[in-house]
Amino acid sequence: MTKLFRPSSALGNVRYEIRGKLANHALELERRGYEIIPLNIGNPGRFGFRTPETMRLAMIENLHSAEGYSHQKGIFPAREAVVMQQQARGVLGVTSEDVFIGNGVSELIDLTLRALLDPGDEVLVPGPDYPLWTASVTLNQGRAVHYPCRVERDYVPDPDEVAALLTPRTRAIIIINPNNPTGAVYPRETLEALARLAERHQLVVFSDEIYDRMTYDGAEFIPMATLVSDTLCASFSGLSKIYRACGYRVGWVSFSGAREQSQDYLQALDLLASLRLCSNVPGQWAVQTALGGFQSIDELVQPGGRLYESRRSIIDSVAASRYLELAPPAGSMYAFIGVRTGLLPGFDDQRFALDLLEQKHVLVAPGSSFNIPERNFFRVTSLPLADTLRDVFGRMEDLLESYAASS
Repeated sequence: MTKLFRPSSALGNVRYEIRGKLANHALELERRGYEIIPLNIGNPGRFGFRTPETMRLAMIENLHSAEGYSHQKGIFPAREAVVMQQQARGVLGVTSEDVFIGNGVSELIDLTLRALLDPGDEVLVPGPDYPLWTASVTLNQGRAVHYPCRVERDYVPDPDEVAALLTPRTRAIIIINPNNPTGAVYPRETLEALARLAERHQLVVFSDEIYDRMTYDGAEFIPMATLVSDTLCASFSGLSKIYRACGYRVGWVSFSGAREQSQDYLQALDLLASLRLCSNVPGQWAVQTALGGFQSIDELVQPGGRLYESRRSIIDSVAASRYLELAPPAGSMYAFIGVRTGLLPGFDDQRFALDLLEQKHVLVAPGSSFNIPERNFFRVTSLPLADTLRDVFGRMEDLLESYAASS
């Protein structure tokens, strides 16, 4: 049969396996009656986390003001709340005009890159990365150049290795801190070196900080905007993770640094924001309450808190495994786990993920889907309860033992 409708060739190098074939197969298995434990995606609501009640009430009480379009940049109270947060962190000079509200950070990633890139422009992207960044660079006709974040450095990039990848076509650098998928929290000296690199070469700094308050055991989050002054810095965050409100689809990007020299770019972004009219208005009314209210995330990431204890169960389970290894995550809600190929030669992350799903009913994200060449990693979320995660790692160990027995 002749195929009439072919997909765009622009999608040829785009991957997002977090919601790809494995996830679709998991849905099929659930329809057949199997109970699948979904560790492939950071979706707090799937594991019983609730959005703080004050945020729900703020949205409900303002529904009468949410029936029409808002300004393309978002409602003023939400943008001003972001400004106040930035000022509290020491980022001065930012106004509500420098803030754009989007349908989650995901939409803003696409818009900010679309406003910047010409065909063939290069963007420095961490490897491993959150794959939406690479996909968005590709879809907007750019070239993603991955700078290595090596496990032997606890996934913290080496600024000298980053600098070696610069070319005359490099337009921007993406920094994900705290990091998804690895959980790394970058030290100040690394961030300062990357800031100076960006300033020397006039790169736009895209700083993905959606996990900003999700750190453990004294790890310190340093906002990139506090370090960048002589080039443009775009700081991304939102309600999805810290405030467990993924479904509200509310994110923001705040611009600081060399804004006066970047007016043409910011006007282009304003045009793109106008073309999509505005982002979800009801959810925007929760932003001011979220940023200004009690920060319930702090209890969750302290010893005894649910996220802390689930993370600890992953660390302990990997330590007890014969086959697994891990640079303990210092932030976010993920762990990027390695498999000792010396014990399991020929290990393949895609095959492992499929076998784990079909045989043990656990869904994970293969490491190669995060734009790295290695095939011996996988990512899990730390959102389930600690006991559930201990059970999951027992199932993993059984599968890995079967691999060893048959090799």
